Amino acid sequence: MPHGSCQPADAPISVVLIVDENSNPFEVGCACEVFGARRRADLGRELYDLRVVAPSGSTTMRDGLFTLTGTGDLAVVEEAHTVVVPNRPDVDSAASAAVLDAVRRAHARGARLVGLCTGAFTLAEAGVLDGRPAAVHWQLVDEFRRRFPAVEVRPDVLFVDDGDVLTSAGSAAALDLALHVVRRDHGAEAATSVARRLVFAAFRDGGQQQFVERPVPAVVERPLTATLAWAQGRLDSPLTVADLARQAHTSVTTLHRWFRAELGTTPLAWLTGERVDLARRLLEGGELTLDAVAHRSGLGSTANLRTQLRRHTGLSPTEYRTRFAAT
Repeated sequence: MPHGSCQPADAPISVVLIVDENSNPFEVGCACEVFGARRRADLGRELYDLRVVAPSGSTTMRDGLFTLTGTGDLAVVEEAHTVVVPNRPDVDSAASAAVLDAVRRAHARGARLVGLCTGAFTLAEAGVLDGRPAAVHWQLVDEFRRRFPAVEVRPDVLFVDDGDVLTSAGSAAALDLALHVVRRDHGAEAATSVARRLVFAAFRDGGQQQFVERPVPAVVERPLTATLAWAQGRLDSPLTVADLARQAHTSVTTLHRWFRAELGTTPLAWLTGERVDLARRLLEGGELTLDAVAHRSGLGSTANLRTQLRRHTGLSPTEYRTRFAAT
């Protein structure tokens, strides 16, 4: 919880979305859908309390598509747990001074800052990314490095979670990061529920590539579809990459090429990620022993469960269960 926050543990987390001149509606929409939609009948509670604010009462969105009015005042930022900063396709135009001041003050008091897509430029302009890692859209990496040499750019990843400052790459990665935030705040089951409502694909780890090599296919069917479904139903079995290749009726080398082209990751990394997500859901159930969770998720031992969970979440199994187990 950021410094100075005193909201109850079961209260919705306060999120402020700042919209500035020439903001991109897509990322604004992503933030509103994930943090602002109040349809929580499936969860039985509200996850977030979202407010949309702007430096002025009328904000023109990118390319003059439309004008946004009725937003709140920037003063609301002072009390927010999480602040989503503005992004804009025209990165040559600086964010307004009022927005940068609000971002700096939020950072100084310990608020969590989120930059979606070119939101990393806003965070860098505010000076809060110096010496820290950040994700940047692959087309803008050189420009970003030229302007902000003190920032550690990670050009190939979908998003970077650096604790109190989080950044994502291109537009679609904004949803990946937003769902990652939900998982971090409320657990895997809540994030899965939000993803189902959005009819969004399974979670992609932040370290995956920003884009895949395969062009848009003429036929929708993917070579890996049946193999992925087969593996997901057998996560408690000692599956290997060779097993996946046999199921896909191909060689291990070709399987690796398919995974890189279709998913932007390796077969082993995908399999481990699926097992960790299953382990998270089992831990949230609160009933199984750690040995049983390790076995049913296919992670094998409590030692490996502990290692993989800490690598993916920063928490031990016991800490994760204490934080996210259903009550």
